Amino acid sequence: MIRTLEPLLIPVAALAFSLLLFAVFVAAAGADAIGVFESMYRGAFGTWFSWQNTLGGAAPLMLTALCTALPARIGLIVIGAEGAVVVGGVSAALTGLALQGASPSLAIPAMALAAMTAGGVWIGLAGALRHYRGVNETISSLLLNYIAIAVMSFLVFGMLRDPATLNKPSTYPIGEAFMLSPLGDTSIHGGFMLGIGACILLWLLMRHTPFGFAVDIAGGNMRAARLVGLPVGRLVVITCLLAGAAAGLAGMVEVAAVHGRANTSLNAGYGYQGILVAFLARHNPLAIIPVAILFGGISASNGLLQRDHELPDATGLVLQGIIFIVILVSEAWYGRLNELLGTKRPTA
Repeated sequence: MIRTLEPLLIPVAALAFSLLLFAVFVAAAGADAIGVFESMYRGAFGTWFSWQNTLGGAAPLMLTALCTALPARIGLIVIGAEGAVVVGGVSAALTGLALQGASPSLAIPAMALAAMTAGGVWIGLAGALRHYRGVNETISSLLLNYIAIAVMSFLVFGMLRDPATLNKPSTYPIGEAFMLSPLGDTSIHGGFMLGIGACILLWLLMRHTPFGFAVDIAGGNMRAARLVGLPVGRLVVITCLLAGAAAGLAGMVEVAAVHGRANTSLNAGYGYQGILVAFLARHNPLAIIPVAILFGGISASNGLLQRDHELPDATGLVLQGIIFIVILVSEAWYGRLNELLGTKRPTA
C-alpha cells in the first residue's frame, strides 16, 4: 500500500520539509515565519485578484515543465526550456509582424505553429546530438539556452528593434488584434487554457498510446528497447521535438498574451522554474497542472513579502531553491519508504 502511494507521499513530505527549512531561513532573516506564510497564502490564493495572478503565472510553467518531463520519461535530463521559450517567442513575434493585416484567426494559429516549430527544433537538436553523436543532452540543452538568448539579443537590439523602445529594446508590437483574449471578465489570459490543454493531451499521448508505451520502455532500459526492435533514435528525437514545442508555445503565450512584442522579458526564468515543477510532479503531465499553480502562487506572492515583511524580492526564489534541493535528495527515498517508516514486511 505504501509503495503504491510513494509518488504522492514523498513529494508531499519533501514539500512540507522544504517549508520547514524556509521557515528557519525566514526566522533567521528577522521576519515572523507564520506571518510570512499567511502573506504568501493571501498573495497567492487569498482573493480572486490573487488567483488571477497565480493562474496567469502558472501558464508558462505548465508548458516549460513539459519540456523537462517528456524527455525524462525516455531517460534524458533536458534543461533547455529557457532557450526554447526565447526562440519560440521571437518566432511568434516575427510571424505576427509578417502577417500584419491578416485575419487574427489565421495569424494567431500561425504564430503558435511558428513558436512550436522553433522550440521543437531547438530541443530536438539536443535529442539528436544525444542519440547520434553521444553529446550529453543536459550540457547541450543548457548551452543552447545561451545561444538562444544571444540570438534574441542580436535581433531585438539590432535589425528588429522598435526605435520607440528606449529603456527596454523590443521588437515592433504585433498589435492588439493578434493578442490572446482574456478568459471572460478576468485578467487570466488564454495561455492558461493552452497550458492545461497541452498537459492533458500529452498525458493521453504518454499514458494511452503505443508511442507513450514505447517511450516508457526505452526510458526504463534503452538497451532492452533496442533488442526488442524499438526505434530508439526516432523516439528520442520525437519526444524532444514535442517537449520543445511545448516550451516554444510558452514563448508565444508570453508574446501574444503578456508583452505584445519580443524583448528580454522572454528570458524571465520560466524554463528553469519549469525544471522544478517537472521534478516535483514526477514528470507526470497531469500532476504538472496543480504543481505549476502552486509555483505560480509563490511567484505572485513575492511582492507582498517585500512590502509587508521587508524581505528581498528574491525570497520566493530561495523557497524554490530549497524545494529543488529537497526534491533531489528525496529521490533516494523511492523504494525505501517501507524501511524508513519501519513497516517493512517480515520475511519468512
